Amino acid sequence: MKSQLLYIVLAIVAGAVLPLQAGLNVQLGKSVSQSVFAAFASFLVGSLGLLIYLFIIKFDFSLVVNVKSVSPVVWIAGLLGAFYVTAVIVLAPKLGTTLTFSLVVAGQMAVSLVLDHYGLFGLPVKTVNWQRLLGIAFLITGVLLIRKF
Repeated sequence: MKSQLLYIVLAIVAGAVLPLQAGLNVQLGKSVSQSVFAAFASFLVGSLGLLIYLFIIKFDFSLVVNVKSVSPVVWIAGLLGAFYVTAVIVLAPKLGTTLTFSLVVAGQMAVSLVLDHYGLFGLPVKTVNWQRLLGIAFLITGVLLIRKF
């Protein structure tokens, strides 16, 4: 239970930094009048940070050849990340961060239900049930309330 609590806290912190990242990226994009530049800069700085981290943990770079065995489709993840960051940079000033991220979470939950239900990408199967659907309904209700007020 303690290890799961750590993961829960980590997930909350990870979610909490996303609106901060959006706000900072919006400022960067405005400084050059181009949202896509802010997304590019975000990925560049993030990539450099991750490279430094790999050196710190003494990652064995000879293992990189193992990526030849994975499906080429997995590389789309980088494009999906770039789309997400760019979309948030564009949407946050237009919709506000609360509505933007409530819509993002609603989208995440909808796709997560499908991924869990079918166990796609090797994830454990967790079938859709009425409780999970009720949770999605509450999320959608929350989005509607945020949009209205």
